[in-house]
Amino acid sequence: MTSQTTIKTTGPGDRAPQAPSDATPAKGLRGHPWFTLITVAVGVMMVALDGTIVAIANPAIQKDLSASFAEVQWITNGYFLALAVSLITAGKLGDRFGHRQTFLIGVVGFAAASGAIGLSSSIAAVVVFRVFQGMFGALLMPAALGLLRATFPAEKLNMAIGIWGMVIGASTAGGPILGGVLVEHVNWQSVFFINVPVGILAVVLGVLILLDHRAENAPRSFDLLGITLLSAAMFCLVWALIKAPAWGWGDGKTWLFIAASVVGFGLFAFWETKVKEPLIPLALFRSVALSAGVVLMVLMAIAFMGGLFFVTFYLQNVHGMSPIDAGLHLLPLTGMMIVGSPLAGAMITKLGPRVPLAGGMALTAIAMYGMSTLDTDTGSAVMSLWFALLGLGLAPVMVGATEVIVGNAPMELSGVAGGLQQAAMQIGGSLGTAVLGAVMASKVDSDLAGNWTSAGLPPLTAAQEAQASEAVQVGVPPLAPGTPDAIAAKITDVAHDTFISGMSLASLVAAGVAVVAVFVAFLTKRGENAEAGAGAAHI
Repeated sequence: MTSQTTIKTTGPGDRAPQAPSDATPAKGLRGHPWFTLITVAVGVMMVALDGTIVAIANPAIQKDLSASFAEVQWITNGYFLALAVSLITAGKLGDRFGHRQTFLIGVVGFAAASGAIGLSSSIAAVVVFRVFQGMFGALLMPAALGLLRATFPAEKLNMAIGIWGMVIGASTAGGPILGGVLVEHVNWQSVFFINVPVGILAVVLGVLILLDHRAENAPRSFDLLGITLLSAAMFCLVWALIKAPAWGWGDGKTWLFIAASVVGFGLFAFWETKVKEPLIPLALFRSVALSAGVVLMVLMAIAFMGGLFFVTFYLQNVHGMSPIDAGLHLLPLTGMMIVGSPLAGAMITKLGPRVPLAGGMALTAIAMYGMSTLDTDTGSAVMSLWFALLGLGLAPVMVGATEVIVGNAPMELSGVAGGLQQAAMQIGGSLGTAVLGAVMASKVDSDLAGNWTSAGLPPLTAAQEAQASEAVQVGVPPLAPGTPDAIAAKITDVAHDTFISGMSLASLVAAGVAVVAVFVAFLTKRGENAEAGAGAAHI
């Protein structure tokens, strides 16, 4: 068997193409469907894991590198934003130069950037290399889906995509636990160093197993202006949301960046209708179900990733848990996502996506409301209940999103649709951290002074209040060295109560987002491509 095949694609009016000839069962390793799935799962697991494993390490990074709240946010936002901006472009690179090569380059670059973060001694270096992580990670995701679509026969593709989605969900949920173990017993740098051996394994498997596939009518040019416009628009939006607490929501600079993002998105949409090979063919969004699937992914990620950002600070800085204890307290979330994913896949196959996705987002809304009731005295049993409910709610969305988006796209645009699905999740995660971070910061700023005065503590200057607010936003009491125990206890109570009030409001906002997602879920439907895989026999 050769190391490269050519796949003939069809136009919009043609019948969906059958699986390529090499999608038949392979006698050896190279090109074997199930071994291909295992290989791409290792790479995708590394990227998905890194999306949440860092959350548990954020407090340690902040303390070790003396980082501010906004800088800690950029450890997450820089990664998600770079990943989201690059995904569609990376998908086109795979179509043009081959998904196998793109996948392997992504693995090598991601592992190298991870090692560089572990060797970094400043918060600026960490953020820069996180951006590189995101860019190389983007090469992996569409390439992995492209390899699966080209390797598996049509009747088995849906099963492969379901397992692929389950790996992403389990890795995303398992990040905090693994992160807790590493931070507790090694250091925060090990959270990134672990990607190096995983990357080496993925490269070895990829060289031995992956078979390259390229479309016959692969793109010959790249929409450089479209890439620039989309990147600038998303950067302006997230930058405005992150800086708004410091600048103020009424400040001209805040609205200048928001306006710039709106103009950027508008110019991008206009340009995409004019360019011969657009970055995102807008014809994709003529499908209401596909558009609803994209919006659903964004809303789910806002609620999930934004909420998870504060939970780690709540467990470690308010309840005083060690990183590993915090990770273990999130085990119900992880466990229910792993258990719920195959159950959700079966339900979606039997009932279609609408009811499972709407039900999942309803459970997510209830869980986020429950998390808004957490306080300094909440016990582990109550926390576990809400975390478990959140995992159970998220599972159908994690598993079903690819079926809804990719399944409702024309076959010739399936690669772009796969990149769009992942981009929606990453954009949502970045926006969730930024939006809920802004909500938290605003609530802390408005409540801290009053709570401080009510506790009978000495008045703060404007500069002292700003420093105290920054500390309280991550649940840390602003204690000066040598503070008497009685005063320290009062300051700690004020800091934790104020943090709780901010987290509660952020959780309520996340619950509201999840409620909106329930209605969006009812607009989804099973796509023609998803139907092709139903009830197929084993390879």
